[in-house]
Amino acid sequence: MEGQRTQIETGKTALGVEFGSTRIKAVLIGEDHKPLASGSYDWENQYENGIWTYSLADIWKGLQESYRQLSSEVLEKYNTPLQTIGAIGFSAMMHGYMAFDKDGNQLVPFRTWRNTITGQAAEQLTDLFQFNIPQRWSIAHLYQAVLNQEAHINDVSHLTTLAGYVHWQLTGQTVLGVGEASGVFPIDSETNDYDTHKIELFNERLAAANIPWRLQDILPRVLAAGEAAGTLTAAGAKLLDPSGQLQAGIPLCPPEGDAGTGMVATNSVAVRTGNVSAGTSVFAMIVLEKALSTVYPEIDMVTTPTGKPVAMVHSNNCTSDLNAWIGLFQEFTAALGVEINQSRLFEMLYQQALAGEADAGGLLAYNYFSGEHITHLEAGRPLFVRTPESRFTLANFMRAHLFSALGALKIGLDILFDQEHVQIDQILGHGGFFKTKDVGQKMMAAAMNVPVSVMETAGEGGAWGIALLAAYMLYKAENEPLEAYLTHKVFAGEAGTTIAPEPADVAGFAAFMARYKQGLVIERTAVDVLQ
Repeated sequence: MEGQRTQIETGKTALGVEFGSTRIKAVLIGEDHKPLASGSYDWENQYENGIWTYSLADIWKGLQESYRQLSSEVLEKYNTPLQTIGAIGFSAMMHGYMAFDKDGNQLVPFRTWRNTITGQAAEQLTDLFQFNIPQRWSIAHLYQAVLNQEAHINDVSHLTTLAGYVHWQLTGQTVLGVGEASGVFPIDSETNDYDTHKIELFNERLAAANIPWRLQDILPRVLAAGEAAGTLTAAGAKLLDPSGQLQAGIPLCPPEGDAGTGMVATNSVAVRTGNVSAGTSVFAMIVLEKALSTVYPEIDMVTTPTGKPVAMVHSNNCTSDLNAWIGLFQEFTAALGVEINQSRLFEMLYQQALAGEADAGGLLAYNYFSGEHITHLEAGRPLFVRTPESRFTLANFMRAHLFSALGALKIGLDILFDQEHVQIDQILGHGGFFKTKDVGQKMMAAAMNVPVSVMETAGEGGAWGIALLAAYMLYKAENEPLEAYLTHKVFAGEAGTTIAPEPADVAGFAAFMARYKQGLVIERTAVDVLQ
């Protein structure tokens, strides 16, 4: 405790703050990279005038409350006020649209990644760049505003993301980490900067629309992990800590996106590594040895915080339908008068899947609570389907639903593995899907046919990930790569479990997927017929 107090007093610490979609979290770490204190604030997006948004007032209220909780915990646990910090980093949900004029005034409410109002722009830009531009990307939002001839568009002087906005207000620096920037505009991994050829193509469209500015004039500067990204100004210190205790002059690392901090928090930033986050939705991020050969609408191309190309497969649906079924079983146990807590019920039912037949006994399920772009469905209808010959047992039923949670993801991953021949050595899993010991790992290993690891630190999350990036900037040796820093100084000796794929499970999952693809017409019909 005395050593930790000394670290806090002498600034041998790093602070990470991440703005998630439902929670803002702040984490202070010490020299050993372990959390010393934390604070959080729950918030929700608002749907206003057809736009999913968060107000600027909520951004600052949430940040200040998270920091206040953290500094109060420091005072309470270590009996010392938090007055200085070694380095600070901010991250947030990626993409979206925050546009400001030359005087720093916000031109339109923040348009978050959740909005699906940029279809025309995303399609045109994907064709123009020959590079997949999803609707949620910042450049899609910007170009849609151009196509819509929105009144504010001529006045845009600065375009940024949520993480970039907070960093700008606290430091005066208009910068982004390269991973975050890769969700704004395509990145050239050779230069770790925006792709200049694609900027020229976009500028031609701007000139044709008589827009008075050029794209390079409004985008934030791109920085790689480890680079200095400014210092906390006196006004910024007061904005973060209205009590006035926090001192100015603290260095900040480049602001990053939640995809990048997830990679860092799971030590998945090296080539041929990847991580899968599986909860309400599921996405896999795989660090590539080289760029993909062509454009795939199912795959987003982003980068690590050091600029390496990353293929991201994102499926909207994962555990929601599983959770609903387990809720039904909970009702049944309650009706019997049997008391069992939900965690135990989850564990028991998940473990049943291990006793199921390799292909889930001919059962079929679709877990689509919402639409799924990978399978080209604009809406979802959860379905469970079987033939009279299917083996309808509880074990097969649970296995089918666990397989279904990975079905759409598997279709995207097959593009990488079968068509692009991407090589991967290991995947690290995190999220609720992996909570029950061994089960989620075995299912994911069967789906991906690679070893799947779960580490004890995987639950620390993105706020810890951006704190690690702040620490890396502060403590790295000269020319020390981020991969080496994480492996040797952060994750060395970390406890975890690795499960290799079993051939019978791999073959069983493949049989299930053949059935899944054939049956997509059933889901298509359900979407069309059940309104």
